[in-house]
Amino acid sequence: MPKPDSNLLLDASTQLAGVLGYPVRHSLSPAMQNAAFRAMGLNWVYLAFEVPPDRLPDAIRGMRGLGVRGLNLTIPHKESVMPLLDGLTDAALQIGAVNTLFWDGGRLIGDNTDAEGFLRALREAGIEPAGQTVLILGAGGAARAVAYALSKAGCRLIIANRTPERAIALADTFEAQTTELTRESLREVLPSVNGLVNCTALGMSPDIDSTPPIDWRGVPDSTWVCDLVYRPLQTRLLREAAARRLKTVDGLGMLVHQGALAFERWTGLPAPVEVMRQSLRISD
Repeated sequence: MPKPDSNLLLDASTQLAGVLGYPVRHSLSPAMQNAAFRAMGLNWVYLAFEVPPDRLPDAIRGMRGLGVRGLNLTIPHKESVMPLLDGLTDAALQIGAVNTLFWDGGRLIGDNTDAEGFLRALREAGIEPAGQTVLILGAGGAARAVAYALSKAGCRLIIANRTPERAIALADTFEAQTTELTRESLREVLPSVNGLVNCTALGMSPDIDSTPPIDWRGVPDSTWVCDLVYRPLQTRLLREAAARRLKTVDGLGMLVHQGALAFERWTGLPAPVEVMRQSLRISD
């Protein structure tokens, strides 16, 4: 295994990885992945590339032509990149979105590390969801990854979303129950859940006072609550759950573990998870 080196210099042997998005300047991935490369003594660099949607095919051709070792994809490229690839992992195919590109020989493969990253974050927090009933708030890309992960873990799922059609489409994929994302509808299902995952943007900075419409009086004392929002780390949802003495999980763990899985895909080395976590320095 390479030795850590904090003074690596770019040279003709430097390997390139990066993230494609539009916009992408808010991304925390460069700080996290470059810290990991340094910690493992790898002569790699990770950059952010702002790629408009109509230039994505050019960017993927560039990856092929230049021998870029690995890429992450963020909004709005996670779905549109799929036809440009040589293959998909089962996770990417089932979730319907790609966040990581890696090479399998000469084939460019799309993966989705969000699902496994989410499960690792839960288990790191001491939660084993297998066999539990979990309420998922939202029906977008993050919710699809969480639903895939929990379904594979043998959970019974309830999907709540403001747009019923999207909830139904997601529920049909993972044999889940649906309900509306309203205080009244959630009140009916909350007594039966073991866990709750917020996959919406409610509570995200700058709108930090917003929160899902949860009536905490109906939530069992043993329920765990996870919020994928990580800016701020302690969202209003998590603060309210903690005030009820419920177990809470913030969004940092999933962010770190999905990045760690991408690192491992590219390098074949175990990711320095704690280094990656510390590099983010996210605060409220």
